[in-house]
Amino acid sequence: MTSLSCAIRDCLLTGDKRGKVFVTRKLVRDWRQGKLDFTFDCPMPERPEWPENLDLRLPRDMPRRGKGGSEKGRIALWHALAHIEFVAIDLALDMAGRFGESMGQVFVSDFLSVAADEAMHFALLERKLDSLGSYYGALPAHDGLWSAAQDTAHDVAARLAIVPMVLEARGLDVTPATLERVRAQGDENGAKILKRILDDEIRHVAYGSKHFRDICSARGENPPESWQNLVKTHFSGGLKPPFNDSARSAAGLSRDFYAGIA
Repeated sequence: MTSLSCAIRDCLLTGDKRGKVFVTRKLVRDWRQGKLDFTFDCPMPERPEWPENLDLRLPRDMPRRGKGGSEKGRIALWHALAHIEFVAIDLALDMAGRFGESMGQVFVSDFLSVAADEAMHFALLERKLDSLGSYYGALPAHDGLWSAAQDTAHDVAARLAIVPMVLEARGLDVTPATLERVRAQGDENGAKILKRILDDEIRHVAYGSKHFRDICSARGENPPESWQNLVKTHFSGGLKPPFNDSARSAAGLSRDFYAGIA
């Protein structure tokens, strides 16, 4: 029986965009059907493989994106979202593969389900780009997203604090306004995609919050205080309002976590 860690590593090292979606879905299906052995004999790569034609740039070197009113602006919006979801596949896979042995099978199942969701989101967004006459890789992409994984590779609590509880939680804040702007432009299909992503991201942040609280409980730490210390150490961007308090609360991220350091 194939080991779980080797199957996850194979997914991370698949650079082809549609290939990564396919192997991630197969991995999750095989895990759910009991076809993978819960062993961790393959180390996770320092970086995943991404499409060769992707023009990766530092955040400061990214071209400014408009509000999305023009055709060019709409393509830039959907391309940026597609890149976020593509990287999110690997962030979820790495979470399961890097920390699953110590965290257990429920943790693995939670984050492999996140990986499957992100693969589905990317497929929807790539189809959206295709309908606009574009494709993933047509524009430059932000290379800062994976740095969060590299900076927290040593500590599962730090990874949970930054990836689901900061980066994905930020999506809960900004997606509703983007959704309404897209709907106002008459793009109901785009609005439906964003609504699906928003609903799923609430669950993803909830997984992060749940496992973070469990770690704090085991360590005898106060969850909001521990989270704030980890954010100050590992996240340089600063937390900026406005916050979607209702969505964050639904995801187990109450105001006592973020209000004090925003």
